[in-house]
Amino acid sequence: MAGSTHTVTNQPPPLVAHDVYTSDRALTEAVERHLAPELQDEVRSELAALGRTCGSAQVQEWGALANENPPRLRTHDRYGRRIDEVEFHPSWHRLLGKGVAAGMTAAWVRPGGHVRRAAAFLLWSQVEAGNGCPLSMTHAAVPALRTDPDLAAEWEPRLTSMIYDRELRPAGQKAGALFGMGMTEKQGGSDVRANTTAATPLAEAGTYTLTGHKWFCSAPMSDGFLVLAQAPDGLTCFLVPRVLEDGSRNVFLIQRLKDKLGNRSNASAEVEFDGTWARRIGEEGRGVRTIIEMVAATRLDCVLGSAGLMRQAVAQAIHHCTYREAFGGKLVDKPLMRNVLADLAVESEAATTLALRLAAAYDDGGEQERALLRIAVPAAKYWVTKRCTPLTVEASECLGGNGYVEESGMPRLVRESPLNSIWEGAGNVQALDVLRALQREPTALNAFLQEVGQARGADHRLDAAIKSLLTELADLEGIEARARRLTERLALVLQGSLLVRFAPPEVADAFCASRLGGDGGAAFGTLPSTLDLRSVVNRSRPQPET
Repeated sequence: MAGSTHTVTNQPPPLVAHDVYTSDRALTEAVERHLAPELQDEVRSELAALGRTCGSAQVQEWGALANENPPRLRTHDRYGRRIDEVEFHPSWHRLLGKGVAAGMTAAWVRPGGHVRRAAAFLLWSQVEAGNGCPLSMTHAAVPALRTDPDLAAEWEPRLTSMIYDRELRPAGQKAGALFGMGMTEKQGGSDVRANTTAATPLAEAGTYTLTGHKWFCSAPMSDGFLVLAQAPDGLTCFLVPRVLEDGSRNVFLIQRLKDKLGNRSNASAEVEFDGTWARRIGEEGRGVRTIIEMVAATRLDCVLGSAGLMRQAVAQAIHHCTYREAFGGKLVDKPLMRNVLADLAVESEAATTLALRLAAAYDDGGEQERALLRIAVPAAKYWVTKRCTPLTVEASECLGGNGYVEESGMPRLVRESPLNSIWEGAGNVQALDVLRALQREPTALNAFLQEVGQARGADHRLDAAIKSLLTELADLEGIEARARRLTERLALVLQGSLLVRFAPPEVADAFCASRLGGDGGAAFGTLPSTLDLRSVVNRSRPQPET
């Protein structure tokens, strides 16, 4: 029998057995806003089921186990044969299988596919973000493959399948396939035009052998990879299958797995190509143009992934403070803590609202929406992913010392939080991409201004921010040195315009006052005290099932 000193009091219950989707009002409202009426019931049921799965104790345990048992590299089998395989904990495969079955690689072939997939990806990122990499790469490979109709006809049905087949065998024998990507090299980093991996043409048209090294190869257990290499006429995009049609392994030498800060359950590798068979995608010398649509799609997933981490951090913080008592009352009712929680909730809602708006632009597919994506995706990727780390750290602090303990789950969120800002082009890359869009594609800026212009006149602080942004855009002197500042303002104005149009007044008011009107500090918890912060917090409170 436990002694009286071991009675546990004033500790919140675990946040389990709840619907992660329906308790996220910002997400549910965004999905309903962007989906056609005839899809509403089907998608609501689908996402609510996934939300209950995400909130279940079993799936949360899978996420913890996958994180605690990272993948292992097996270069050779017991007989000394080279196999270059990556072993994963069973929980990893369970999670990845559920992600594929939930349609997270099938957006291109489903009605309203990008919005429903974006919502699912945001939810799934809250369970264990590591398995998001192969889901993202596979989803994003489709537009690159579509530049070659024959390759698309062969591979797209496999990539958009909702069946997870983990076995390494010829892709033609599989019900579903996954894709990875290899772009960066030791000497080049983000400057992929400096790549030295060489592609030598073979006798069969469109086929090559590759020789070189990739410093970061995402999801090395995948069935195929999009790879950049130098062909005779310049940098070119290639498809590298993991297993050849005759059943033999392609030359895909995994040198080591990266030992990363976070994202521990996911394998990221250095690989060598040495006479590796590849099929060209697109024309020689146009590799960046061919693969750019894949990059754009993965950048949106970085926004979605960060929005998911932010939402989970805010939900955990509010849940803890709802039950925890201090100084004579619940923490959530203390004015100062309420200010912190409300500020975090506003940031999370702004991220979610922007991410779903961009997903809806993919579903629309019109010229205006494509132009908007050209500037809004890198701006959102820059800003939302950068806001993820300070938010998760602040949310952890809301739990006090408990938030610094692994069992709380908060340290995993903190370690994961910088990742999406670094991958798929770090901050400077995104800011420079925004500049290129502004300078080379006037339709992009026009689409952006038309989008934010829909909220003009609704909030004086937003109007002033738009005016200031136009002044900033009119001054091109030394613009590269100001690229981060400009990109941040673009993202904030876009978020503000969306919240003014679609969020409850208390949320939009808090955002515009603090992010656009200058009535807020550098840290979270510095919102004007005159705002309706209680309503903001209540809107973001998760609702465990009773």
